[in-house]
Amino acid sequence: MIAALFVEDGGCYFGLPNVDPWPVERDARLYRGPHPVVAHPPCARWGRYWGGSPTTWPRLVKGDDGGCFDAALVAVRRFGGVLEHPADSHAWAAFGLNAPPRAGGWIRADWIAGFDGWTCCIEQGAYGHRARKATWLYACHVPLPDLKWGAAEGEFLPFEDGFHSAAERAAAVKSGIVQRLSHRERAATPILFRDLLVSLAESATRPAATERAA
Repeated sequence: MIAALFVEDGGCYFGLPNVDPWPVERDARLYRGPHPVVAHPPCARWGRYWGGSPTTWPRLVKGDDGGCFDAALVAVRRFGGVLEHPADSHAWAAFGLNAPPRAGGWIRADWIAGFDGWTCCIEQGAYGHRARKATWLYACHVPLPDLKWGAAEGEFLPFEDGFHSAAERAAAVKSGIVQRLSHRERAATPILFRDLLVSLAESATRPAATERAA
């Protein structure tokens, strides 16, 4: 059994015999084990547009997610498993994690004794997403598999991924790329990607001294 934390109510983690899903209503910040976890903490306050839209005033606070990322990180370190966040998430720097190379491959995420944290960058387009959707993973106490590294064959790019200038964003809007994927489609977890994360969590070996991660 594994626990899927911060997932959509009724989404792709529901209905699986080996998964205990924790949607918003259950408040995954309260998870206390004992199963390994797949964690999808909310990313809105950690991304490129953490401050809100251009008209949002006062600006929102970077990292103000109510402690969700912190709780997810603690759960992965304590019980083993994997955490997923968009590439270039500001949470990595905020929590002292090393940023992985865009080309792929696992690197040490931290050097804290007892955590055994590793991180990598993959694109969900290689696992069934219509967008390339670059994603960072943080894994603890799991064997590190060889994944599909590098650029994926995503049909479209979402607004958040790959456009680094106003000119690029304007071109995307003009061409219709942005409109072709709804917010729900951009945020959706593809089944192949879900299965990958579940298999990682299932392979976790619980650390000998779980209290270190508290």
